[in-house]
Amino acid sequence: MRLLSVNIGVERSNPWKKNATGTGIDKRPVEGAVEVRAPGPKGTGAVGLAGDRVHDVKNHGGDDQAVYAYAREDLDDWETIVGRELPNGAFGENLTTTGLDVNDALIGERWRIGPDVLLEVSCPRIPCSTFQGWLDRPGWIRQFTVAALPGPYLRVVQPGEIRAGDPIVIESRPSHRVTVSLTFRAMTGQPQLLPRLLEAEALPDEIKEVARRRTS
Repeated sequence: MRLLSVNIGVERSNPWKKNATGTGIDKRPVEGAVEVRAPGPKGTGAVGLAGDRVHDVKNHGGDDQAVYAYAREDLDDWETIVGRELPNGAFGENLTTTGLDVNDALIGERWRIGPDVLLEVSCPRIPCSTFQGWLDRPGWIRQFTVAALPGPYLRVVQPGEIRAGDPIVIESRPSHRVTVSLTFRAMTGQPQLLPRLLEAEALPDEIKEVARRRTS
């Protein structure tokens, strides 16, 4: 398991979302070491990688969405489906991985990347109009949702530097079976799964509140 690339956003206009001033979804691989640190609460645009930021500060960024990862293997499968090349960073991911099933990762699972950085799986990515517009593919949100291969957001537990080629080691896994994919399905088309999410203490508070309302 290793990190294929570290991807940083290039700011561009966002014609796909109302009241958006821009978007950082255009992520591109960078060379050398990149600093990783906890960005703090949502609302400032800060994320976990130095040089990157989000522009929809209401819905993105902050500690629970500090870093976004996607597997090269899943990008390869999507290339076959959409009939076009999807380079590393094409889905707006900060980390493109290989050898790691990121969607089967457990909420609260911790990854060591390189010697210093420790990240914790927090929740799945939910597709939005910017993602669909960026790929220029009508019906993409539904197609992506049905596939249930969202990739995880991660928190920064220990800061440091990472670079392409760093090994990824799963340092710990919780005892529950709440995966990234299961959480995504519960939050989208299968709300009957929501009560199961309460097993995962590491989920963001807003997701746990949705699950609590379902069980009450």
